Amino acid sequence: MKQTISIDCPSEILIGLHLNAESFAEYIKHQTAISLFKEGKISSGTAATWLKIPRVRFLEMAWDAGATLLEDSSDDFARETADF
Repeated sequence: MKQTISIDCPSEILIGLHLNAESFAEYIKHQTAISLFKEGKISSGTAATWLKIPRVRFLEMAWDAGATLLEDSSDDFARETADF
């Protein structure tokens, strides 16, 4: 089931970032997906599906944002292979 979340955003933020509301919403969505992945709350596959991009592209974005892609733990392995 798809859910829509609404947030208030002062126009000064949009003006300062040179973004319209739609572009800002997409930016927030990408940043949230990366943060949730970095915190171990969602898998890269789930994040990629949410963002409608290939998983490899999401992993590149996460890596560029400083995410550790896999640690030496069975929890990470299980999380990353759960989508297959």
